[in-house]
Amino acid sequence: MNAPRALARDSAPDFAQLRAAAARIAAHAHRTPVFSGRSLDAIVGAQLLLKCENLQRAGAFKFRGACNAVMLLEDSQLAAGVATHSSGNHAAALSLAASLRGAPAHVVMPENASHAKMAAVRAYGGRIITCEATQAAREAAMAQVVARTGAEAVPPFDDARVIAGQGTAAMELIEDHRELDALIAPVGGGGLLAGTVIAAAAMAPGIAVYGAEPAAACDTFDSVRAGTRQPLRTTPDTIADGLRTSVGEITFPVIRDGVSAILTAREDSIVRAMRLIWERLKLVVEPSGAVPIAALLDNPQALAGKRVGVIVSGGNLDLDRLPWYRTRGDGDGGGGA
Repeated sequence: MNAPRALARDSAPDFAQLRAAAARIAAHAHRTPVFSGRSLDAIVGAQLLLKCENLQRAGAFKFRGACNAVMLLEDSQLAAGVATHSSGNHAAALSLAASLRGAPAHVVMPENASHAKMAAVRAYGGRIITCEATQAAREAAMAQVVARTGAEAVPPFDDARVIAGQGTAAMELIEDHRELDALIAPVGGGGLLAGTVIAAAAMAPGIAVYGAEPAAACDTFDSVRAGTRQPLRTTPDTIADGLRTSVGEITFPVIRDGVSAILTAREDSIVRAMRLIWERLKLVVEPSGAVPIAALLDNPQALAGKRVGVIVSGGNLDLDRLPWYRTRGDGDGGGGA
C-alpha cells in the first residue's frame, strides 16, 4: 500500500491516512465490541450490529480523532497545549489525549453544556472556558484562547487529523463484519460520518452509508438535498446535545458525495430509541448515540430487512436527568437480547 500523503488539515483525508491513524491510536484507543439483539432487530425491522463507541475511552468515538490529532503533534507543538470548542465529548476526549502526552487542554464549552460532561472534562485535566451557546461564540472564544495561550487548535470535526481518527470506528466494523448491507452513523459536525464514508468507499464499496440526525437539527439533511452547505442559523432545541452543531465545510462535500441519504428522527423517537437500547441491550447510550436507531424507527422502509452496522457514538450523559423521567408512558418494556 502506498504511504499516506502529507496530511493537510484543511482538506479531507484519504483512506491511507485512516489506516495510518488506526496504527497510530491502536495502543491508546479501545477496539470496541459489536453488540446485537434479536428483540431490537424485530422492533426496527432490520438486522442491526451496533459498534459500541459508548464503551470507548472517554465514553465516545471522539477519543479516536482527538488521540490521532494529539499523537501527530511534535513535542514543540504541544508546549503550550491544545485548544478546542465542544459541547462535551470532544472536550473530554481531547483532555484525555492531551494528558497522555503531559500537555494542557484548553476547552471552550457552551454555557448550556451538560454538567456531567463538564465534570468529565475537568476529571481528565481540561481547563474549561464557557461561552454563549452559539457556534459563532464557540469558534470566537477558541480563537481567543489560541491567541492568548499559543495552544495548538484541534477543532471537533473540521480537521483532517480528527476525521481520519473518527473513520477508524467504521474500519473496525467493516473488518469484523464484511457481510453488511449498510452503515449508519449520527451526524452533527460530520467528522464521524465523513470518516465512515471514506472507510466504506475504500474497504467495501457495496455498503451503502447513511447519516442520521435529529429533525430539530437537520442542517445536513437540508444541505444534502440542496447540494450546498446550509448552516444552522440558531441553536437547535434537541435532546441530542452532541448534534447541535452545523455540518463542517470540510466534512460536508465528503458526506454529500458519499451518502445514500440522511435520515431524520423526531425527539420522542430519540428518547424511545435510547430507552430501547438501555432495556434490550443493557447499554448506557446518550441521546446522540441513539439517533441512528431513532432514525430507523421513523423511516422503517429505508433499510427494512437489511444487515445494518450502527455506530453508537457515545454514552456520556447526566444520570440524574434521564429523558424518560420527563415523558409519559412506560416505554417498550424490558426484555433481553
